[in-house]
Amino acid sequence: MGDVQGLVLHPRILTAVRKAKLHRYEEVLRFSPADLERLTHLSAKDVGHLVREVSEAVRQRSHAATALQLLLGDCPAELKVKFLSLGCPVLDEFLRGGVPCQGLTEISGESSAGKTQFGLQLCLTVQLPEEWGGLNAGAVYICTEDAFPSKRLAQMAQQFPTRGLVPVEVTKKIRFSDQIFVEHTADKDQLSKCIQSRLPILLERGVVKLVVIDSIAALFRGEYESRETARRAKDLQSLGAQLRKVSQKYSVPVVCINQVSAVVGKRRGNGNISSSQKVIPALGLVWSSLVTTRLMVTRTEHTVQCADGSPAVVRSLQVLFSPHLPNTTQYYIVDTQGVKGLR
Repeated sequence: MGDVQGLVLHPRILTAVRKAKLHRYEEVLRFSPADLERLTHLSAKDVGHLVREVSEAVRQRSHAATALQLLLGDCPAELKVKFLSLGCPVLDEFLRGGVPCQGLTEISGESSAGKTQFGLQLCLTVQLPEEWGGLNAGAVYICTEDAFPSKRLAQMAQQFPTRGLVPVEVTKKIRFSDQIFVEHTADKDQLSKCIQSRLPILLERGVVKLVVIDSIAALFRGEYESRETARRAKDLQSLGAQLRKVSQKYSVPVVCINQVSAVVGKRRGNGNISSSQKVIPALGLVWSSLVTTRLMVTRTEHTVQCADGSPAVVRSLQVLFSPHLPNTTQYYIVDTQGVKGLR
């Protein structure tokens, strides 16, 4: 980060710091003032002066911006968060750009709600050039329970150029099916090994810039007994830390598809007890604290007519929490071309 000996300090302080083998800024800031006094044998006044000078040097070297500047995009390029398009202008507008390239994005929902459809569509849009909302790279799709839906992907890839999102001459140059790497993992140890050893090889070469895990809950629901909640929480924290590290180090979006758990509560009304049921994302508070953006997809009872005349179930995409999005809902459908938002 920087050499302490390059600072304008009293020679007595520089000599003491050198004897204590504190050469870099981060080595000085790692210790408390009391520890620095003990290591350098300097007075509290000298240590305070040292810490202030090092902190000021770090502040000048690093780029900073306010929350408003980040929102308006009026900040240094390295502070701007890139987004991966969902392949639908309506959904991109709803998510203010798409899926962020930093942090974990979770898509949870009941069976057949359309979670996997989002994952497959992201695997296609990530291959588009950056000027068209993609990242100009491939994707890694990690399956933990079901076989990879290769037929559905082929159908979406064939229909993707007809959606009119990008010029035809752009999509003609892309072989969508050739840049998606599929991995099947049966337990959390295999998943951890994949994330730590095989995945970085592709990321460092720039071959892939998207990681999709479908699903994260499958590995943690049946592998632990009821008395092993502490061990499960520890393993969840370890996995979440690995995924966050991958996203931050390589600036790639990590999308985790999650299942839901039913919550049955009782309420009294007119002297009678009736039960009402709803669902919440699985894996509890431990996993929730690791997720950056949480989205919930559900099916509704309504249908609309697609362009080809076939009916399509209306589904909802809700933002449960996110650092840059309000808690709102957007409706969408899934047809042969993929996921499409409704105006």
